[in-house]
Amino acid sequence: MSKIEDQFPGSTMFDLRGKQSVRATFKLSQKAIDAIGLVAIHMGIKQKSLFDHIIEDMDALDSLAKTIRIRQFKKIPRKQKTFVLSRRTIEALEAISQAYGTPRDALVEYSIKKLESIINAEKARHEERKIMLRDIIDHFNQGKSFYKNAIRILGKDDPFCRRLEKAVFACQKTEDELIDFIKKSKALEEF
Repeated sequence: MSKIEDQFPGSTMFDLRGKQSVRATFKLSQKAIDAIGLVAIHMGIKQKSLFDHIIEDMDALDSLAKTIRIRQFKKIPRKQKTFVLSRRTIEALEAISQAYGTPRDALVEYSIKKLESIINAEKARHEERKIMLRDIIDHFNQGKSFYKNAIRILGKDDPFCRRLEKAVFACQKTEDELIDFIKKSKALEEF
């Protein structure tokens, strides 16, 4: 066994080489570029990992290549965009591209279209989250009112009020975090 295999049990040089990052440039529609960025940012997934997930599945890529209509694809206005991908993902793209005579750009564009169902589901969840946010803010406001009333009755230095103040502070912090999350998710509304 080689020294590298001793350090990384179960790994071979081929496995490690496949995980190497490489840059690749594609000509994609703005919608595809936005989709990959949106899913990566909103779900906290690196773009490289997202590409690995949607492209590395050779069977799915093979099936996808059979459905691509090049004439339609050529009508889409596209612009160049460089991404960091794993070597294995690039090799999968190359293999399917050569096997079907399909441009890599088309394979990437149509692979990214698979993300639209995820985005649409997240869009629906985003609307539900906005409703829940309003409800939780109302709930937190009731807590603030209760705290103000407790201070009026017991005084700010009362041990009960001090503990209640901590709870109100924690709720305010949570409210701010939820509002920030909803703001960051606003991009879903425009997709």
